[in-house]
Amino acid sequence: MSKAFLCIFAGLVSCLIVSQARAEPSPAPPLPAQSTTIRDVPVPVPSEVFATLDKFAHSNWGAVQRRQLSRWKPHGDQAEIALRLGAVIAEGFVAVEAEDAVEVKNLGQAVLGLARGLGVERAAMRRSRSIVEHAEKGDWPAVRREWDEVQPDVEQGMRELKSDRIAQLVSLGGWLRGTQALCALVLQDYSAEKAALLRQPALLDHFEKQLAMDGNLKNQPLLVRIRDGVLKVRAKLGSSDVIQKQTVAEVAKVADELLQDLGAKSKD
Repeated sequence: MSKAFLCIFAGLVSCLIVSQARAEPSPAPPLPAQSTTIRDVPVPVPSEVFATLDKFAHSNWGAVQRRQLSRWKPHGDQAEIALRLGAVIAEGFVAVEAEDAVEVKNLGQAVLGLARGLGVERAAMRRSRSIVEHAEKGDWPAVRREWDEVQPDVEQGMRELKSDRIAQLVSLGGWLRGTQALCALVLQDYSAEKAALLRQPALLDHFEKQLAMDGNLKNQPLLVRIRDGVLKVRAKLGSSDVIQKQTVAEVAKVADELLQDLGAKSKD
């Protein structure tokens, strides 16, 4: 919503990347408050993600939600399942902000199914029951507190994955859905300040690097298209100091197309 949202939880997230400008090592742009890293995998800080979403508290959340994500299945290879898992968990942030108890439950079931497809169901289950129970009672502050306690579960899930590549793709899926959701929110009530939340160069650097250095990706058309999408987003967001409303719409279109592709594959 992956950190501004959107893993094992996704989106607006980033990692520390070192550049070689002027032959001297210097830090990359600082991490956004919404993110941290675990084993060099960007994951969001839930309390900060919700603080960002709260800036859009009066938005039409029903228009931002993508309920079809709760019906995504663990079909395809592990890379595709990982991307879907990240996107579905990012959608969970949106459902909680919308205070949609039914969708929180549906997404929880989808997360468990996708996590099972990656062999990390046990880590995903630890807090899912409690989150759903609080949501059904309408105790949304308690739901948020549970989300704030997920980091140990994320760390355990990372260990169980035993694959940095798969963990990175979960995070990428969260960023993708988070970017789509953030664009939808900004477009409802555009301001340059809100649009600036989309600009996260360190995060884009990280995903571009991860997608470029894995030779196996050359044989996976979906991941090639996602890398192209990351490059398009970078080009659109880096061209001026102020991100115009039209640019937000163009970024949203890139994210929409990639998620539609991923969703279509989920029905195979």
